[in-house]
Amino acid sequence: MDAEFPAVLRPFLKYAGAGTITPESSLRDLGLDSMRAIELLFAIEDNYRVSLPDELLTDATFATAGSLWAAVDSLRIAS
Repeated sequence: MDAEFPAVLRPFLKYAGAGTITPESSLRDLGLDSMRAIELLFAIEDNYRVSLPDELLTDATFATAGSLWAAVDSLRIAS
């Protein structure tokens, strides 16, 4: 993950508090629900100038900070 990615995630994770968000952090355990996931998706698209295709909008993609970052980073590399 890049250094800014946890800061992008944090506003959408109601249980994250000031704790460290690692690639292994479960986004669901930190409070990401379906409504917040949509808002997070828009924030990611704005911050990283990528568009997540439908096939990446899965529970697996949004499982952990690392899995979500992997999807975002793959799109950044491809562009």
